[in-house]
Amino acid sequence: MFDLEDLATFVEVADAGGVTAGARRLGLPKSIVSRRLKRLEAALDVELLTRTTRGAALTEAGATFRQHAARVVAEIEAARDAVAPEGQLTGRLRIAAPLTLGPTHFAPVLALLASRHPKLHVHTSYSDRFVDLVGEGFDAGIRVGYLTDSNLLARRIAPLRGRCVASPDYIATHGAPETPEALAEHECLMQGTETWRFMTGGQMLSVRPHGRFKADNGVALAAAAIQGLGIAALPDFLIQDAIASGALVTVLEAFPSPPAGIYLVRPPSDFQTRKVRVLGDVLAECFQRHAGAEGDDRRTGAAS
Repeated sequence: MFDLEDLATFVEVADAGGVTAGARRLGLPKSIVSRRLKRLEAALDVELLTRTTRGAALTEAGATFRQHAARVVAEIEAARDAVAPEGQLTGRLRIAAPLTLGPTHFAPVLALLASRHPKLHVHTSYSDRFVDLVGEGFDAGIRVGYLTDSNLLARRIAPLRGRCVASPDYIATHGAPETPEALAEHECLMQGTETWRFMTGGQMLSVRPHGRFKADNGVALAAAAIQGLGIAALPDFLIQDAIASGALVTVLEAFPSPPAGIYLVRPPSDFQTRKVRVLGDVLAECFQRHAGAEGDDRRTGAAS
């Protein structure tokens, strides 16, 4: 008979692609993870992983066993939820959140979640890079913006609006674009090679801006706009103070951006753990105080 903890460890290592990455996901020393894997292989009397210089690869037996093991681990999680005292959450919840807004807007909500559930271990990674929830072992992610097609499941937490802004000095020097197409004649401040979306006559218009200043963080783009480096398209809560102070002015007001949102996304699965569901409830509770929004899981994708 094998230990259920060893089973869960094997699933993490298999999904992470190696012992080191699996240990990082679990927050455990590599030596403990290796010991659990060896114990599981001994109990099964079969080799599950082939150790390589790049990590670990599943053997044929390991690939077959992983499919069954993942289902067992999910069922165990569901069973724990079913018998846990009403409202009590336990275990570990790994969340990927954006660095833009994360520490200021999402961190207080996650702290509230942890305070309400003292037996829940909340581990959050803040980054504005695209995070592979499945490959990096996250239970859920918080995404801001628009969702593109993928197999992730998403719950809309709250609506989000954005505007194009620039500094008064930039407008005085370069003028203000009168149409989205006119952005081609301006320096735009971007995260990468993204598309900017506008509404006109009930239809959505997409343009591909260009510019010499790029940053993968909205706060950095707002700072660049204030310095007069170009036009930025940013969510209201990043720019409302600068607009109020006169440091930024809005442009293209006749072409509003289509509604975006704050989303909780999770890997595809027929089973949603209670801790992920409660995370969504707490996020909605906090953000819907300011704007009404609600939504069920739907297959969708990552914010862009």
